[in-house]
Amino acid sequence: MQDFVDIGEKFIFIVMLFASILAVAVFVERFVIFRKNLTKEAVSFLEHLIPLLRHKDHKGTEKLLHDQKEETAYTRFTQFSIEREKENPKGLFELMEAKILKERLHLEDRLPILNTLGNNTPFIGLLGTVLGVIKAFYGLGTLGNSGAEVVMRSISTALLATAAGLAVAIPVVMANNYFSRKIKVITANLEILSKEFHANLVTGKSSHSSHTHN
Repeated sequence: MQDFVDIGEKFIFIVMLFASILAVAVFVERFVIFRKNLTKEAVSFLEHLIPLLRHKDHKGTEKLLHDQKEETAYTRFTQFSIEREKENPKGLFELMEAKILKERLHLEDRLPILNTLGNNTPFIGLLGTVLGVIKAFYGLGTLGNSGAEVVMRSISTALLATAAGLAVAIPVVMANNYFSRKIKVITANLEILSKEFHANLVTGKSSHSSHTHN
């Protein structure tokens, strides 16, 4: 049993190391993606785009889009909406809703990994602690009072497993919450753009055409 417990403890710490590396990799990759959508340039694009839409300035909108150096969820959505509006404005609102869902899925990509790590690493650490305590009591039963030093070492290692689990889980949960909040912000901005496009380009065009026909 002692050998089994030793192998289990080593495996727990290997899993913790792998989990921490995976969490850092996912965080960095997602941070780069989110940063593109939260820069001053991205916010400035929104601030300049909405007045252009309200003035029904198609050329200005296309020029603003063309001048953007970095692709973001906002530029992709704008490009998509302009192209679909030119092809056929009917059903554009539904298409824009679908595009928002697609962008949301893109932003949420790999976040389930962080969610899984945040929920499970404390339990993995707790398992390491249980194995360490088992090892400690086994040593106490085998060595008696003369094995106090071995027992204390085993308990120390056991508590270290719990600490490792929490050390991985806490930053991961914080990162996941951060990204979740940013997804809400970006999605809300896309929904605002969707309504602006529909109200000022599609509905406005339809009203103008109906008035001209009469």
